[in-house]
Amino acid sequence: MNNFGDIPTKYSIYRASKIVILPVPFDFTSTWIKGANKGPKAIIEASANMELYDIETDSEVYKKGIYTAQPIKAKNPQSLVKQVGREAEKHIKKNKLLVVVGGEHSVSIGSIWAHINHYPDVSVLQLDAHSDLRDSFKNSKYNHACVMARIKNRCPIVQVGIRSMDISEKQKIDKDRCFFAQDIFGKKNWINYIIKKLTECVYVTVDLDVFDPSIMPSVGTPEPGGLGWYDVLELLKEVARQKRLIGFDVVELCPSKINKASDFLAAKLIYKILSYKFESVEQL
Repeated sequence: MNNFGDIPTKYSIYRASKIVILPVPFDFTSTWIKGANKGPKAIIEASANMELYDIETDSEVYKKGIYTAQPIKAKNPQSLVKQVGREAEKHIKKNKLLVVVGGEHSVSIGSIWAHINHYPDVSVLQLDAHSDLRDSFKNSKYNHACVMARIKNRCPIVQVGIRSMDISEKQKIDKDRCFFAQDIFGKKNWINYIIKKLTECVYVTVDLDVFDPSIMPSVGTPEPGGLGWYDVLELLKEVARQKRLIGFDVVELCPSKINKASDFLAAKLIYKILSYKFESVEQL
Protein backbone atom coordinates (compact mmCIF):
# COMPACT_ATOMS: atom_id res chain seq x y z
CA MET A 1 0.00 0.00 0.00
CA ASN A 2 1.41 3.40 -1.03
CA ASN A 3 1.73 6.47 1.16
CA PHE A 4 -1.31 8.70 1.42
CA GLY A 5 -1.05 11.40 -1.23
CA ASP A 6 1.97 9.68 -2.78
CA ILE A 7 3.98 12.40 -1.09
CA PRO A 8 7.80 12.63 -1.22
CA THR A 9 9.63 10.32 1.18
CA LYS A 10 11.02 13.15 3.32
CA TYR A 11 7.44 14.13 4.22
CA SER A 12 6.26 10.60 4.98
CA ILE A 13 8.82 9.49 7.60
CA TYR A 14 7.23 8.71 10.95
CA ARG A 15 9.51 10.68 13.27
CA ALA A 16 9.14 13.84 11.17
CA SER A 17 5.39 13.54 10.60
CA LYS A 18 2.71 15.33 12.61
CA ILE A 19 -0.03 13.20 11.01
CA VAL A 20 -0.56 9.43 10.97
CA ILE A 21 -2.93 7.71 8.55
CA LEU A 22 -4.04 4.36 10.00
CA PRO A 23 -5.78 2.08 7.48
CA VAL A 24 -8.21 -0.44 8.99
CA PRO A 25 -9.58 -2.70 6.22
CA PHE A 26 -12.29 -4.38 8.28
CA ASP A 27 -15.73 -5.50 7.05
CA PHE A 28 -17.16 -8.07 9.44
CA THR A 29 -20.51 -6.77 10.69
CA SER A 30 -21.87 -4.84 7.69
CA THR A 31 -25.40 -5.92 6.85
CA TRP A 32 -26.02 -4.92 3.25
CA ILE A 33 -23.37 -3.95 0.67
CA LYS A 34 -20.01 -5.56 1.43
CA GLY A 35 -16.64 -4.14 0.48
CA ALA A 36 -15.68 -1.65 3.20
CA ASN A 37 -12.52 -3.69 3.79
CA LYS A 38 -11.35 -2.45 0.38
CA GLY A 39 -11.99 1.18 1.32
CA PRO A 40 -8.63 2.15 2.81
CA LYS A 41 -6.64 0.88 -0.18
CA ALA A 42 -8.99 2.63 -2.62
CA ILE A 43 -8.73 5.91 -0.71
CA ILE A 44 -4.95 5.81 -0.59
CA GLU A 45 -4.75 4.93 -4.29
CA ALA A 46 -7.10 7.80 -5.15
CA SER A 47 -5.13 10.21 -2.96
CA ALA A 48 -2.13 9.82 -5.27
CA ASN A 49 -4.11 11.82 -7.85
CA MET A 50 -4.80 14.85 -5.64
CA GLU A 51 -3.13 18.19 -6.10
CA LEU A 52 -1.28 18.73 -2.84
CA TYR A 53 -1.83 22.49 -2.85
CA ASP A 54 -5.17 23.46 -1.26
CA ILE A 55 -6.65 26.59 -2.85
CA GLU A 56 -9.02 27.48 -0.03
CA THR A 57 -6.45 27.49 2.76
CA ASP A 58 -3.54 28.50 0.50
CA SER A 59 -1.52 25.69 2.06
CA GLU A 60 0.35 22.44 1.44
CA VAL A 61 -0.48 20.47 4.55
CA TYR A 62 1.53 17.43 3.44
CA LYS A 63 4.65 19.38 4.43
CA LYS A 64 3.60 18.86 8.06
CA GLY A 65 4.44 15.21 7.44
CA ILE A 66 1.92 12.46 6.75
CA TYR A 67 2.97 8.94 7.71
CA THR A 68 0.92 6.01 6.44
CA ALA A 69 0.97 3.15 8.96
CA GLN A 70 0.64 -0.54 8.18
CA PRO A 71 -2.99 -1.68 7.97
CA ILE A 72 -4.60 -3.26 11.03
CA LYS A 73 -6.14 -6.65 10.33
CA ALA A 74 -8.51 -8.15 12.89
CA LYS A 75 -10.51 -11.37 12.98
CA ASN A 76 -13.56 -10.13 14.89
CA PRO A 77 -15.07 -6.89 16.26
CA GLN A 78 -13.81 -7.42 19.83
CA SER A 79 -10.19 -7.88 18.79
CA LEU A 80 -10.59 -4.99 16.35
CA VAL A 81 -11.46 -2.56 19.14
CA LYS A 82 -8.43 -3.67 21.18
CA GLN A 83 -6.00 -3.57 18.25
CA VAL A 84 -7.09 -0.15 17.02
CA GLY A 85 -7.08 1.14 20.59
CA ARG A 86 -3.52 -0.02 21.23
CA GLU A 87 -2.27 1.45 17.97
CA ALA A 88 -4.07 4.73 18.57
CA GLU A 89 -2.60 5.02 22.08
CA LYS A 90 0.89 4.64 20.65
CA HIS A 91 0.49 7.50 18.19
CA ILE A 92 -1.41 9.79 20.58
CA LYS A 93 1.38 9.47 23.15
CA LYS A 94 3.81 10.70 20.49
CA ASN A 95 1.63 13.73 19.79
CA LYS A 96 0.59 12.63 16.33
CA LEU A 97 -2.76 13.62 14.83
CA LEU A 98 -4.35 10.26 14.09
CA VAL A 99 -6.59 9.67 11.08
CA VAL A 100 -8.27 6.27 11.02
CA VAL A 101 -9.39 5.16 7.55
CA GLY A 102 -12.02 2.42 7.39
CA GLY A 103 -13.40 -0.06 6.94
CA GLU A 104 -16.86 -0.31 8.43
CA HIS A 105 -17.86 2.12 11.18
CA SER A 106 -16.93 -0.24 14.01
CA VAL A 107 -13.26 0.62 13.36
CA SER A 108 -13.92 3.97 15.06
CA ILE A 109 -14.60 2.61 18.55
CA GLY A 110 -11.04 1.78 19.59
CA SER A 111 -9.69 5.07 18.25
CA ILE A 112 -12.35 7.16 19.98
CA TRP A 113 -11.88 5.36 23.30
CA ALA A 114 -8.13 5.96 23.12
CA HIS A 115 -8.65 9.68 22.51
CA ILE A 116 -11.15 9.90 25.38
CA ASN A 117 -8.50 8.38 27.67
CA HIS A 118 -5.91 11.00 26.72
CA TYR A 119 -7.81 14.26 26.33
CA PRO A 120 -9.97 16.06 28.88
CA ASP A 121 -13.34 17.50 27.98
CA VAL A 122 -13.81 15.45 24.78
CA SER A 123 -16.95 15.33 22.67
CA VAL A 124 -17.53 13.33 19.50
CA LEU A 125 -19.05 14.84 16.37
CA GLN A 126 -20.71 12.14 14.28
CA LEU A 127 -21.50 12.85 10.63
CA ASP A 128 -23.71 9.99 9.49
CA ALA A 129 -26.96 8.97 7.82
CA HIS A 130 -27.70 6.55 10.66
CA SER A 131 -27.89 7.11 14.39
CA ASP A 132 -25.92 3.91 15.22
CA LEU A 133 -27.43 3.77 18.71
CA ARG A 134 -28.57 0.15 18.89
CA ASP A 135 -27.24 -1.47 22.03
CA SER A 136 -26.66 -4.69 20.13
CA PHE A 137 -27.25 -5.87 16.58
CA LYS A 138 -26.80 -9.30 15.02
CA ASN A 139 -25.61 -10.57 18.42
CA SER A 140 -22.79 -8.04 18.66
CA LYS A 141 -22.37 -4.90 20.76
CA TYR A 142 -19.58 -3.86 18.38
CA ASN A 143 -21.65 -4.00 15.22
CA HIS A 144 -21.39 -1.00 12.91
CA ALA A 145 -24.96 -0.14 13.97
CA CYS A 146 -23.89 0.15 17.63
CA VAL A 147 -20.90 2.48 17.37
CA MET A 148 -22.41 5.55 19.00
CA ALA A 149 -24.05 3.48 21.73
CA ARG A 150 -20.52 2.42 22.72
CA ILE A 151 -19.36 6.05 22.69
CA LYS A 152 -22.32 7.84 24.23
CA ASN A 153 -21.78 6.39 27.71
CA ARG A 154 -18.18 7.65 27.76
CA CYS A 155 -18.49 11.19 26.44
CA PRO A 156 -20.98 13.67 24.95
CA ILE A 157 -21.89 13.16 21.29
CA VAL A 158 -23.38 15.45 18.65
CA GLN A 159 -25.04 13.77 15.67
CA VAL A 160 -25.37 15.47 12.27
CA GLY A 161 -27.04 14.39 9.04
CA ILE A 162 -29.11 11.59 10.59
CA ARG A 163 -32.03 10.43 8.45
CA SER A 164 -32.47 6.75 9.31
CA MET A 165 -32.89 4.83 12.56
CA ASP A 166 -34.75 1.94 14.15
CA ILE A 167 -37.68 2.67 16.50
CA SER A 168 -35.61 1.21 19.35
CA GLU A 169 -33.11 4.05 18.90
CA LYS A 170 -35.71 6.82 19.15
CA GLN A 171 -35.63 7.00 22.95
CA LYS A 172 -31.82 7.12 22.92
CA ILE A 173 -31.63 10.17 20.67
CA ASP A 174 -30.84 13.38 22.49
CA LYS A 175 -33.02 15.77 20.49
CA ASP A 176 -30.97 18.71 21.69
CA ARG A 177 -27.78 17.20 20.28
CA CYS A 178 -29.08 15.55 17.11
CA PHE A 179 -29.34 17.53 13.86
CA PHE A 180 -31.47 15.59 11.42
CA ALA A 181 -30.71 16.11 7.73
CA GLN A 182 -34.29 17.26 7.10
CA ASP A 183 -33.90 20.02 9.68
CA ILE A 184 -30.60 21.24 8.23
CA PHE A 185 -31.81 21.43 4.63
CA GLY A 186 -32.29 24.98 3.44
CA LYS A 187 -31.42 26.48 6.83
CA LYS A 188 -28.85 29.10 7.78
CA ASN A 189 -26.88 29.22 11.04
CA TRP A 190 -27.25 25.47 11.66
CA ILE A 191 -23.48 25.16 11.99
CA ASN A 192 -23.37 27.68 14.84
CA TYR A 193 -25.86 25.63 16.83
CA ILE A 194 -23.74 22.50 16.37
CA ILE A 195 -20.52 24.23 17.41
CA LYS A 196 -22.15 25.42 20.64
CA LYS A 197 -22.94 21.82 21.61
CA LEU A 198 -19.33 20.68 21.32
CA THR A 199 -16.71 20.72 24.06
CA GLU A 200 -13.24 22.22 23.65
CA CYS A 201 -11.64 18.98 22.37
CA VAL A 202 -13.48 17.34 19.47
CA TYR A 203 -13.05 13.99 17.75
CA VAL A 204 -14.86 13.73 14.40
CA THR A 205 -16.17 10.46 12.98
CA VAL A 206 -17.35 10.66 9.37
CA ASP A 207 -19.45 7.87 7.95
CA LEU A 208 -19.40 8.67 4.23
CA ASP A 209 -23.10 7.90 3.91
CA VAL A 210 -23.68 11.32 5.53
CA PHE A 211 -23.27 12.61 1.96
CA ASP A 212 -26.12 12.39 -0.49
CA PRO A 213 -25.82 9.28 -2.69
CA SER A 214 -25.75 11.54 -5.76
CA ILE A 215 -22.15 12.43 -4.86
CA MET A 216 -21.27 9.43 -2.66
CA PRO A 217 -22.97 6.26 -3.92
CA SER A 218 -20.18 3.87 -2.86
CA VAL A 219 -21.23 3.15 0.72
CA GLY A 220 -22.64 0.13 2.52
CA THR A 221 -26.05 1.62 3.28
CA PRO A 222 -26.83 4.64 1.06
CA GLU A 223 -29.68 6.88 2.17
CA PRO A 224 -31.35 9.63 0.08
CA GLY A 225 -31.46 13.19 1.36
CA GLY A 226 -27.87 13.51 2.48
CA LEU A 227 -25.61 16.52 2.91
CA GLY A 228 -23.66 18.17 0.12
CA TRP A 229 -19.90 18.56 -0.21
CA TYR A 230 -19.80 22.21 0.84
CA ASP A 231 -22.26 21.65 3.71
CA VAL A 232 -19.85 19.16 5.26
CA LEU A 233 -16.75 21.22 4.54
CA GLU A 234 -18.22 24.36 6.06
CA LEU A 235 -19.06 22.50 9.26
CA LEU A 236 -15.63 20.86 9.53
CA LYS A 237 -13.87 24.15 8.80
CA GLU A 238 -15.67 25.81 11.70
CA VAL A 239 -14.94 22.88 14.02
CA ALA A 240 -11.24 23.19 13.20
CA ARG A 241 -11.35 26.97 13.62
CA GLN A 242 -13.31 27.19 16.86
CA LYS A 243 -12.43 23.94 18.62
CA ARG A 244 -9.41 21.71 19.15
CA LEU A 245 -9.68 18.89 16.63
CA ILE A 246 -7.82 16.00 18.30
CA GLY A 247 -8.41 13.23 15.76
CA PHE A 248 -10.83 11.90 13.21
CA ASP A 249 -11.85 8.95 11.11
CA VAL A 250 -13.44 8.47 7.69
CA VAL A 251 -15.25 5.18 7.21
CA GLU A 252 -17.70 3.04 5.20
CA LEU A 253 -16.38 3.52 1.66
CA CYS A 254 -17.31 0.47 -0.43
CA PRO A 255 -15.33 1.14 -3.60
CA SER A 256 -16.77 0.45 -7.03
CA LYS A 257 -14.76 -0.63 -10.06
CA ILE A 258 -16.71 1.74 -12.30
CA ASN A 259 -16.98 4.77 -10.01
CA LYS A 260 -13.70 6.19 -8.77
CA ALA A 261 -15.22 9.58 -7.91
CA SER A 262 -16.34 8.30 -4.49
CA ASP A 263 -12.81 7.11 -3.69
CA PHE A 264 -11.43 10.48 -4.64
CA LEU A 265 -14.06 12.35 -2.61
CA ALA A 266 -13.05 10.39 0.49
CA ALA A 267 -9.35 11.07 -0.07
CA LYS A 268 -9.97 14.76 -0.74
CA LEU A 269 -12.15 15.01 2.37
CA ILE A 270 -9.30 13.73 4.54
CA TYR A 271 -6.88 16.20 2.98
CA LYS A 272 -9.34 19.09 3.41
CA ILE A 273 -9.84 18.31 7.10
CA LEU A 274 -6.08 18.20 7.60
CA SER A 275 -5.73 21.52 5.77
CA TYR A 276 -8.36 23.12 8.03
CA LYS A 277 -6.77 21.66 11.16
CA PHE A 278 -3.27 22.92 10.52
CA GLU A 279 -4.34 26.28 9.13
CA SER A 280 -6.24 26.84 12.38
CA VAL A 281 -3.28 25.72 14.51
CA GLU A 282 -0.99 28.19 12.79
CA GLN A 283 -3.42 31.04 13.36
CA LEU A 284 -3.46 30.53 17.14
